[in-house]
Amino acid sequence: MKKRKLGMSDLEVAPIGMGCWAYGGGEYWGEQSQRDVNEVVSRALDLGINLFDTAEMYNNGASEESLGLALKGRRHEAVICSKISPSNAYAKTIRKHCEASLKRLGTDYLDVYMLHWPINEISVKHFTDDPDIIASPPTVQEAFGALMDLQREGKIRYIGISNFGVKQMDEARATGAQIVVNELPYNILSRAIEKDIVPYCIKHGIGIIASMALQQGLLAGIYNSPDDVPPYQAHSRHFKHERGAGTSRHGGEGAEEEVFQTVRALQEIAHDLGVHIAQLSIAWILAKPGIRCALVGSRNIKELESNVKAGMLELDNEIIGRIDRISEPILMKLGYNPDYYESPENSRIE
Repeated sequence: MKKRKLGMSDLEVAPIGMGCWAYGGGEYWGEQSQRDVNEVVSRALDLGINLFDTAEMYNNGASEESLGLALKGRRHEAVICSKISPSNAYAKTIRKHCEASLKRLGTDYLDVYMLHWPINEISVKHFTDDPDIIASPPTVQEAFGALMDLQREGKIRYIGISNFGVKQMDEARATGAQIVVNELPYNILSRAIEKDIVPYCIKHGIGIIASMALQQGLLAGIYNSPDDVPPYQAHSRHFKHERGAGTSRHGGEGAEEEVFQTVRALQEIAHDLGVHIAQLSIAWILAKPGIRCALVGSRNIKELESNVKAGMLELDNEIIGRIDRISEPILMKLGYNPDYYESPENSRIE
């Protein structure tokens, strides 16, 4: 796979990146054996995949620990991205949290350290129930000022953001921080960033990492109807809010009919091309402007090797346009706000 430059950094990454949320196991994704993680990470490096994405909140730090174990002896081959929660981004606490991530990962530097969500009341409430933090969250200036301090000290190489909209990117850049990447949900079923965020990132040299490349399994071909989808994977705005079994916050009626019509049509296209729907879905992302890397959660060697093939699959413009048209009813129904877990009125992304 031909590597791509990550924003205005000197980091070069494979177009397929490893989403490490499931590493360490936990309530959201279920059990994940360390042996499988070790095997997948080792094989990924052998295949040229070098970007690994984790966060302090993923399984309460167990994801970072698991990734660190799997990279032991090969850390120099990897580009590690981790994220700090907005509730921990005070100038007085950000260093402690960064150093804790470094310890769990078994490294003395992060290639990219991202602010996981913008700093606002709604996003901070998602990470903490501490009334003092909610009442007086960190400021954008102090958060990015502290990140720049860590960068000058060599604890982090580059500063990134995750889930930031245009207004929030303006605020972050106004602090003087050089933002090299914005990690955002983007896939055939979740296209909200196309209208404003992608053009902004391209204009300002901010690389985009596409998270949720397979929309938590919908584009992996493992679900045939909304009833098949587990509650934790059905709490986005794509589904009726009742499906989330208490985990949904958006209160909407979803776009279930449009989603599964699109999935069925994609299955047909994939069949005609002789590829898996997951490969088709990843290749579509990588053909889009501004996208530097698509994250996939490969939990075993079989999934990994299937996903890697997508990094070498080139779709012609006719197929890309056909997929755009097929999925447009979802875009029209869900709109252009990329926070797929809150109602538009409570969106954390501006």
